[in-house]
Amino acid sequence: MRNFQLPGRSAVLSSNGMVATSHPLAASEALTVIKDGGNAVDAAIAGAVLLGVCEPHMTGIGGDCFAMIKPAGTDAVTTINGSGRAPAGIDPEGLRQDGITKIEPGHPASITVPGAVDAFCRLSERFGRIGLDRCLAPAIRYFEDGVPVAPRTASDIASAGPEMTDAAKAHFLNSGRPYRLGERLCLPGQAEVLRRIAANGRSAFYEGEVLDDMLSALAEAGGTHAGEDFAATEATWSTPISGRYGEFDVLEHRPNGQGATALLLLNILSHFDLSSMDPVGFERIHVEAEASKLAYDARNRFLADPDHVTRLEHMLAAETAEKLAALIDTKKAMATPAALAEDVHKDTVLLVAVDGDGMAVSLIYSLFSPFGSGVASPKFGILFQNRGSGFNVVPGHPNEAGPGKRPMHTIIPAMRKVGGNVDMTFGVMGGQYQATGHAHFLTNIADFGMGLQEAVDGPRTFADPVEGTLQIEDGIPESTKDQLAEAGHRLSRPDVPIGGAQAILIDHESGALIGASDPRKDGAAVGC
Repeated sequence: MRNFQLPGRSAVLSSNGMVATSHPLAASEALTVIKDGGNAVDAAIAGAVLLGVCEPHMTGIGGDCFAMIKPAGTDAVTTINGSGRAPAGIDPEGLRQDGITKIEPGHPASITVPGAVDAFCRLSERFGRIGLDRCLAPAIRYFEDGVPVAPRTASDIASAGPEMTDAAKAHFLNSGRPYRLGERLCLPGQAEVLRRIAANGRSAFYEGEVLDDMLSALAEAGGTHAGEDFAATEATWSTPISGRYGEFDVLEHRPNGQGATALLLLNILSHFDLSSMDPVGFERIHVEAEASKLAYDARNRFLADPDHVTRLEHMLAAETAEKLAALIDTKKAMATPAALAEDVHKDTVLLVAVDGDGMAVSLIYSLFSPFGSGVASPKFGILFQNRGSGFNVVPGHPNEAGPGKRPMHTIIPAMRKVGGNVDMTFGVMGGQYQATGHAHFLTNIADFGMGLQEAVDGPRTFADPVEGTLQIEDGIPESTKDQLAEAGHRLSRPDVPIGGAQAILIDHESGALIGASDPRKDGAAVGC
């Protein structure tokens, strides 16, 4: 129970349905879908697509999605992988010859074919109740009429993103400058695309005039994308991978998402008595950072397209976590996790929804970098993701860029089970942070006894595998920072808050739904 004399927000409780996401309009409209007879999948689609105008730098129909679905009446969870593939014409050897060692957001090789639209259509057809046209109706209205820019969105877009093409500037800037707080952002071109999808399904996006508009932008950017690449786009169904932490079973999405990284991290942390530590003290933060370094090193070695991934079983094995945990010096930061772990390894927007029938959904939908690739189609303003930045160009690596391959993704929806029953749907946005975010959120609950909203609110740190620094949010005591620095961590204060969590807990005993939404974002948990 939180201290009501201090600033904060309470968890939200309801009985007949709940949605939690990062913008209040999206949460409200998604909940209305449930009130109007839709189910959690319908609500998730409605809210997620609407986020494309509420948070246009974060997500949109030029991006990808992953989702986990627990249908009503069963605890068997289904997953869908709505990530797109590289075009058939991509040439990794040519990239290397051009001196490319890392695929940057604006490079044409960073643009994979958008997969989210196909996934939404398949989700609606298989699990939806009210039809795709009803699900897309709120988004169509707001894309056409506009949404006042919210505080966190205004802050994010003030300076974020790659250099935009002229088409992207025309659609996503206000007379050449970023939109400011309260200004109304409209995307009428995308509203028209959504109308066509609502009427004609996936073919309205992957064929015809919309396709031609996208291909013209991609060709101008130097891409090798062709109509055949779009025609071949198909989201794939699967089942989760899972691991145990304490009394919980944690369900994560299979690769090419980084869910296995979260499970490995939790397995490593299970070898330490976190509950004896101060949740914002040196020991907890240090151990989490060191375990993250080792788990992300394993991710970078092994995770890739599901058709190319190697040694997933090795990542999830208890023995692997035990050996990696033994490499952690509880007093000193490691400098090179890759070298340290070599002997062990010789052999990436979020909406959660629950309806009154018990269907639960965790869905993440993203452009990757702020404003993705910075490339948009001229007529309809479809902004393309830069998920191809998740590839590498190392010859023979399972995640090497290649024709028709899906890159390693950071986005990972998740669920939790207790006693065989799904009791939570959750996720933590934040690019690279997401695997660490899952582990941090879950250990806040399991080891420190925090309530749902408290577990979301607490200050975060992140051993960023790209920057090589330990990012420290405001709220971590100065004494802890001093100890971390003395132990060899290179500290940095992140430019923006770390991540953004959403969660819904299903209390099977009382029948209550308990929702939490991250104050780092503009959003809310709402229920009925």
